[in-house]
Amino acid sequence: MATAFALVGDRYHTSDYIRTALGRTLVQGIGLSVDFTDELTLLNAHHLSSYRLLIVFRDGMLWPAGYGLEAAVSEPPVEAKESRPVQWITEAQGRAVRSFVEAGGAALFYHNSTYIAPGSSDFRHVLGAATQGHPPVRPYRVHITRTDHPITRGVEDFVVEDEQHFMQYDKAPAHVLAVSINDDGHTWQDLGTTCEAAWAYEYGAGRVCYLAPGHTIAALWNPAYEKLQQNAVRWLLGDA
Repeated sequence: MATAFALVGDRYHTSDYIRTALGRTLVQGIGLSVDFTDELTLLNAHHLSSYRLLIVFRDGMLWPAGYGLEAAVSEPPVEAKESRPVQWITEAQGRAVRSFVEAGGAALFYHNSTYIAPGSSDFRHVLGAATQGHPPVRPYRVHITRTDHPITRGVEDFVVEDEQHFMQYDKAPAHVLAVSINDDGHTWQDLGTTCEAAWAYEYGAGRVCYLAPGHTIAALWNPAYEKLQQNAVRWLLGDA
């Protein structure tokens, strides 16, 4: 049985690039055994009980009416329906994630997982934030704010060209390990140029970490960010 269960992939973030990126950084890089899936129903208490680590790298949306079918060429025509996302997480799934971590499991949340939080108060309580959106892909710097934590050990500031995610952070400032900064002064809406980009804390008997960069393989394979991800897994599993 694998150590980690990874729920990955959505409309905007394909399972393939996530498997490829994490396959090098975590599977080959530190020998983590991971079961990857995009099957949402597997996020349940029974399935989680077989693992030590939950990895979530997807957003909170499903698109049951497709992605703009009104623009498709089809003869006979496909019935056009309004393309609108719906939240997929259920109350039971949110409770399962919370119970898993409270009982001693670990959770590593990536990038767009903050989009799941508005659909579940339990999921949000574990993750510690909810999305406020993001600008288009552009360069930004990840500034390490805590150098005394095992996750940031040996990691210096780094720059990626990626989606700079902004979110409402719910937990104590002391848990923040890094912030994202647009050094060119570009803001996002009225949220400024800077936002929390990494945090970690004990949660019940378990541990939680969130890492914001991740829209591209280039960002995920930034050498400093690879080290941050590897350190995070070691800390989450109690190996650091």
